[in-house]
Amino acid sequence: MREIVQSYVVRPALGARRALVAVALGTAVVAGGLHTLQVHAQAQPQTQTPVVALPDFTSIVEKAESAVVNIRTTATVPTRGGRGGQDPYEMFRHFFGPDAVPPGSGKQAPGPRGGKRGGGDPEERTVPRGVGSGFIISSDGSVLTNHHVVADATDIFVTLSDGREFKAKVVGSDERTDVALVKIDAKDLTALPIGDPKQLKKGQWVLAIGSPFGLESTVTSGIVSALGRDTGDYLPFIQTDVAVNPGNSGGPLLNLKGEVVGINSQIVSRSGGYMGISLAIPINEAMTVVEQLKVSGKVNRGRIGVQIGEVSKEVAEAIGLPKAEGALVSGVEADSPADKAGVQPGDVITRFGDKSIGKWTDLPRVVGETKPGSSVPMEVWRKGKSVKLSAKVGEMKADDKVASAKPDAKAEKASTKVLGMEVVSVDADTLKELKIKGGVQIQSAEGAASTAGITEGDIILVVNDTDVTSPEQFAKVIAGLDKSRPVGLMIRRGEQTQWVAVKPAK
Repeated sequence: MREIVQSYVVRPALGARRALVAVALGTAVVAGGLHTLQVHAQAQPQTQTPVVALPDFTSIVEKAESAVVNIRTTATVPTRGGRGGQDPYEMFRHFFGPDAVPPGSGKQAPGPRGGKRGGGDPEERTVPRGVGSGFIISSDGSVLTNHHVVADATDIFVTLSDGREFKAKVVGSDERTDVALVKIDAKDLTALPIGDPKQLKKGQWVLAIGSPFGLESTVTSGIVSALGRDTGDYLPFIQTDVAVNPGNSGGPLLNLKGEVVGINSQIVSRSGGYMGISLAIPINEAMTVVEQLKVSGKVNRGRIGVQIGEVSKEVAEAIGLPKAEGALVSGVEADSPADKAGVQPGDVITRFGDKSIGKWTDLPRVVGETKPGSSVPMEVWRKGKSVKLSAKVGEMKADDKVASAKPDAKAEKASTKVLGMEVVSVDADTLKELKIKGGVQIQSAEGAASTAGITEGDIILVVNDTDVTSPEQFAKVIAGLDKSRPVGLMIRRGEQTQWVAVKPAK
């Protein structure tokens, strides 16, 4: 093995101004009075970064492709007579009125509802409505797709990869989760195996098969970009960079085992086309919905009747909550399960049943999955401590709404100024209307209070863990607090209750 000699010139602190250095293999010639340092190093073989081959998806596609279907839908719409559904005399009636008939046309003036005189029904025609994707989940013809693919369709047609087309019927469809189950009259079909989305990790390869822009059996691939992406009340989406476009909706998202881990459902886009962010419904969440659709054609969800929001770090610190987690209750519907259980505005729900509530968006999902009529233990954080309650879960209706209440603007003239806020006591009518026992109402706010979002008309119910009863008591409580820490104020604004953190001025 060849030996390599390298020479380095070391300049003295004081010395010659010029130096001539010559370096050769094995020797070093130095002139000008400079010192030479020789380093002997044995040549080492160059280490190469191992080459990692990209995955080959061909075997996955060969097995899965036959289970992916194209779905097209039609809709029946009213129309007028004429070629192609267009009335050649429409322009004439535009100028001369809807009942006008061109002379010599042989046409009869239109009657009510767009038909001929005499009250006939309007003519109708069938038009294409949309194209989507789906996949077979059982050999007897059960096909899973998105709700928005089949919603409002008059007819649904499923085309298999071998070209056979079947008219499908909807077994059940759920708008909230965007999951639909349809059935075709076919047997011995290839079904896709169901995987476990909980095993997914960021960076893992996944691929999609579908019909973007009607181009059936199109395969695209990418990686998992994020997990548990919250964009709605009931679903934690899988985010990927797989190219998904209109028409891919309802198609499968597959892992490298060829198992379904999600249903391609949404894209985040400014143009309407793929821009690098695609969202898929986790298949375990979808299959939970499917089981209910098979039984009743719909999904029965639990409800407790609360409005909730996020718990910020500042609010958590102010109310003594160990971590910024849970769901902050901003409103409780009268006579709702939560109301009967003793849940109060300003509570932070930290646990429901056997599941802890980490993010506030977890609560609707956990409650929704609970069987209506069940009695469920729950924990809330209230006034610096955890309180255990029990709620009998109700059933969610399509038109569920939270009752509203408007605060009365009346208030006593006597006011007190605290933390840049001018507060007055709350009149009896407002206390009764809002079903509250005390508090102080804001007349004006400035400084830190205004910056925190407190405005005229807000009612302060609690300071940290102390109920507010009067302006005088409110001022006394504030005066005794540590000025180096933010103050947690529970605010009632209309039908909403929220915590606001105010940092006292130094």
